Amino acid sequence: QVQLVESGGGLVQAGGSLRLSCAASGSIFSINDMGWYRQAPGNQRELVAIIISGGRTNYADSVKGRFTISRDNAKNTAYLQMNSLKPEDTAVYYCKATMRESWYTPFRDYWGQGTQVTVSS
Repeated sequence: QVQLVESGGGLVQAGGSLRLSCAASGSIFSINDMGWYRQAPGNQRELVAIIISGGRTNYADSVKGRFTISRDNAKNTAYLQMNSLKPEDTAVYYCKATMRESWYTPFRDYWGQGTQVTVSS
């Protein structure tokens, strides 16, 4: 069984920082991209940042210059460093990874359970 486990969420004041982690475990043959999404109450889930296997990254305009995504391939773990946090960053943050469990199975998306990030003003 493949699973993603997020950690690092919490409550922080505006202007502060948090670092989220997403660890993939289980029967993993390869990981293509890993990304972070967020969903605030009443809103749709949106892409925050994504990093592909070659290291190329992409960010939502709202977080460019403040958030940094990275990954440790040896640990099958992705990170999201969030600086200069704003109240509008408050949301549940979800990790997604596109992985396959063997060379003959297709890539599919896996989601973590989500971690709450709350930024107070």
